[in-house]
Amino acid sequence: MRVIVFGFRPRTKQRRVIFDALSRGTKPARIWDLYAFTCGPSKFSNPNPKVRLLNEYFRLLGKGFHRATMSMIEDGSFALSNDLWRISETNSNYQMCQSYPFALIVPKNISDEELIQASTFRGRCRIPVVSWCHPGTGAVLARSSQPLVGLMMNMRSNADEKLVAALCTQLIDGKGSRRKLYIADARPRKNALANGAMGGGSESSSNYFQSEIVFFGIDNIHAMRESFGRLRDYIDTHGAASSDGMSSFLRHGGWTWGRGNLSSMSASVSTLGDSGWLIHVQSVLAGSAWIAARVALESASVLVHCSDGWDRTSQLVSLANLMLDPYYRTFTGFQALVEKDWLAFGHPFSDRVGMPSICGTSLELTRESSSGSFSSSPMRQTSGSSTPQASNLSHAQNNYSPIFLQWVDCVSQLSRIYPFAFEFSSTFLVDFLDCVLSCRFGNFLCNSEKERQQCGVYETCGCLWAYLADLRSSGGSFHAHYNLFYDPLKHNGPLLPPAAALAPTLWPQFHLRWACPFESQAGELDAECRNMALKFSELQKAKEAAENKATEYSLAIERLNAELQYEKQINSSATNSAKRASKENAAIKRAIRSLGYRVNFTSSGDCTVDAESNPTETLQKIMHSPPERESDGTIGRDDKSHLSVSNKAVADVVSSGPLARVCETFCPLRTQDGGCRWPAGECAQFGSQFVGLKANFDAFDQLSIDDDYFQYE
Repeated sequence: MRVIVFGFRPRTKQRRVIFDALSRGTKPARIWDLYAFTCGPSKFSNPNPKVRLLNEYFRLLGKGFHRATMSMIEDGSFALSNDLWRISETNSNYQMCQSYPFALIVPKNISDEELIQASTFRGRCRIPVVSWCHPGTGAVLARSSQPLVGLMMNMRSNADEKLVAALCTQLIDGKGSRRKLYIADARPRKNALANGAMGGGSESSSNYFQSEIVFFGIDNIHAMRESFGRLRDYIDTHGAASSDGMSSFLRHGGWTWGRGNLSSMSASVSTLGDSGWLIHVQSVLAGSAWIAARVALESASVLVHCSDGWDRTSQLVSLANLMLDPYYRTFTGFQALVEKDWLAFGHPFSDRVGMPSICGTSLELTRESSSGSFSSSPMRQTSGSSTPQASNLSHAQNNYSPIFLQWVDCVSQLSRIYPFAFEFSSTFLVDFLDCVLSCRFGNFLCNSEKERQQCGVYETCGCLWAYLADLRSSGGSFHAHYNLFYDPLKHNGPLLPPAAALAPTLWPQFHLRWACPFESQAGELDAECRNMALKFSELQKAKEAAENKATEYSLAIERLNAELQYEKQINSSATNSAKRASKENAAIKRAIRSLGYRVNFTSSGDCTVDAESNPTETLQKIMHSPPERESDGTIGRDDKSHLSVSNKAVADVVSSGPLARVCETFCPLRTQDGGCRWPAGECAQFGSQFVGLKANFDAFDQLSIDDDYFQYE
């Protein structure tokens, strides 16, 4: 067990103050003294679970597209139905059964009046109701309390027999035959017979249509409490660190293993088996697997009950639901399962955990008594007239029992057998149990839905589910609550473990975490895998980032290549244009020189045109000589690629001058009929007027001149 040691300063009153505070916190006299009520407002708000219960009912009836609201609950408009089942609001005010939820799934052909009549024949008025429906075959898993058949086992109820028979709906086989009904009694047969002396008992298959009675032989809450006590003693005695603060290897001056004696060691090890805890766990697992197999393989309906229908019944029904429906093996489904089969159907958490209930407060609720016009039965009057003193006496008689802890232990055994079937890990189950027992939250306070509503738990206390969800969100998908090996496609159907696989082992993460802290780290491999998965995820993210970066670089390179190709095209076009301009400029220069003029370029890019001393000789020289080319094959030109001619030409030359006659005679652009091949050059002979020296030389760059105009003939 966990041992907490406090140290105090000498000669102070700290010890008494701390002791009184611990006494008030660990053994509060009233429910209002629990930490969940005294800690003040919580940031983890607790929405009304009635809405979530209705949403789960809608899902079971195939009406999942409907969403429940508080207004729907307040005006009673939640009574939906399908072909076989309906949601009844008979218990909306908890008048029929105080420990049942406000809404119940019942057969569609059973009226509310018949439900009320049937409640008088069941212990605590807990009538047979549907807990789960098979979506394909129509088989159901139902729950109730024991029938009140009496000592002689001869009491009957037509309403109860009709209600139970309605669970045997027709098979979907085309023959119209009705399915078989199994009535699973969780108690040993002798215990069921003994309950007949107090008015209880078990059904007779002759009174219920097409039914078979099966006894599971699971012991009651007192046997479970004693077994758990022996388990704690064994762990405390043989643990590495025990309640006396001394290692088990050094206790009593020697080894607890009988000082090395092999027979003593065997006897010590057998003490674990003598505790009976693992046998009880195996009994619950085997009974749940049997129920799940009947529903899944035979399409049969199963009605489960024990004495009161809130301890062993809750264990078997919820565990069978977990095996049948993959939805309950997720975080959301696990919450819906616990709220439906444990909280809504009235498992007495306050009594079983040892916390004060509302019965000890000024409200003085009679939790088990019937009310209104319903006739009372011996099983419903057990604590109906109890007073606060009687309640305290009941606590003294110790109704504590680790029923819920045992069920969570069974869930951990299933997760060990099927490591890929559950979204949550064993660490989640440990933290979940710690939260249930810590009194920090109000979800598991009181004994029923009605008591929690009257205490104002939903408005005052924090929500356990919101706290756990916040923990998971803070750690991401690699939080310790997540099962890294979860594969919903691998186990998307029912889990039906064979009997040989149901041999349980001690749950080390929970039972050994304080006594054997090193050995309890069975999850070290899981933690290592989690770290490896986290590193792998980081590498994956880095890889994705690198791939995104590479994609960006690739796109940038493609864009640059496209721009480069475009620049190359522009450069090629400019080069071709420059070559054409060079040829044109050379041709123009030859044309100007053929007229007897010389073009001179200045450093600023301007040019001047001067007349040659002997234009006729120059013209003949140019016409009888091939064009000059540079070594690279292009026409020689100055550094400037364009010809920008200023208006620094010489004065006008009249047509009657000798230069004009030379131009008219030897101009290479003149044709035989007196025309001009280059009329756009504005240097042709118009009439007897020569205007060549007034040409617009700035337009020469825009002209396209064929080379053959100036080729040597």
